[in-house]
Amino acid sequence: MPSPIGSVPALSAASATIFSIGIVFLGYWGLYEPSKWRPADIVVFICALIGFACLGLVPWMATSPVEPENSDVRIRIARHLFLTGVISIWLAVAISVVF
Repeated sequence: MPSPIGSVPALSAASATIFSIGIVFLGYWGLYEPSKWRPADIVVFICALIGFACLGLVPWMATSPVEPENSDVRIRIARHLFLTGVISIWLAVAISVVF
C-alpha cells in the first residue's frame, strides 16, 4: 500500500493542529473553573464540542476506502468537516472573547 500523498496527509495534519489549538483554548478559557456557567459559556462549550467532533472525523473520513479508487467523494466530505470544525472552534473563541 503506497503512502498517502496530497490532500489526505495535509487534511489530517491540519485537523490535528486546529484540534490542539482548540484544546489549548479550552484549557486557557477555564473549563474547570468553579464558578457557575453563564449561557454564553454553554454556547462556547457546545461550539467547541462540535468543532472537536468534526475535526476528529476528518482523518477517518479522508482515509476511508471508496469504491472506485480514483473517487474523491470522501475527501470532499473531509474538507467540509474540516471547514465546519475550524469555523466552530474559532466561533467559540470569538464568543468567549466578546462575552
